[in-house]
Amino acid sequence: MPEGVDPSKITTGVVVEPDGIVRHVPTRVEQRDGKYYAIINSLTNSTYSVVWHPLTFSDVSNHWAKQAVNDMGSRMVINGTGEDQFSPNDNISRAEFAAILVRGLGLRLENGASGFVDVKESDWYNDAVKTAAACQLVQGFEDGMFRPNGTITREQAMTMIARAMKITGLTDQLADQNIVDTLHGYKDVEAVSDWSASSVAACVQASVVTGKPGQLLALDQFITRAEAAAIMERLLHKSGLI
Repeated sequence: MPEGVDPSKITTGVVVEPDGIVRHVPTRVEQRDGKYYAIINSLTNSTYSVVWHPLTFSDVSNHWAKQAVNDMGSRMVINGTGEDQFSPNDNISRAEFAAILVRGLGLRLENGASGFVDVKESDWYNDAVKTAAACQLVQGFEDGMFRPNGTITREQAMTMIARAMKITGLTDQLADQNIVDTLHGYKDVEAVSDWSASSVAACVQASVVTGKPGQLLALDQFITRAEAAAIMERLLHKSGLI
């Protein structure tokens, strides 16, 4: 970084697209031989800048996810619900979760039809859903629908996060370990579906998703907005991207 730049005043790296859209790129600041560097982790070749964008939400001041929510907000990964509010305990929708994954990974948005019958090009989440699908982060249902406004269970979220772990390279960092050993100790392990077992195990092994009180995976519980922010931050940290 140039001399005179305060490293503590850098929130994240960004890309400014030709259409003026600014998007977050996973960035960390580190010191080498007495000099500070902004390490920008991008999946595309672009022109980058670093910004100071501190953000706090008033309704998470005493919340367990305060640090993660404010960090992800400052990095432009998550959005509030209006007037400095984040509504941390509200359930997050499938569209919102897909958008957080896309923003968190710093993916360039794709335009055009998403391919899902219930996602219109005029919907705010169309480009995020299309991008997430193109990167194989999300899948729809057998009827061709994505159900963007539906809630998302912990089990469904873990399958998406596990796919994101492959993109960040975190999956490759995990030691070989079978699913039974990884999930041993959780009282509701028998509730894990065959289609999600490897994803659930990967998320647990990487400590990107943690269990619920009582040694439960609680796979059928819905993900809240606060949990989504915390999971995204853990994914980026564990992957060494922020």
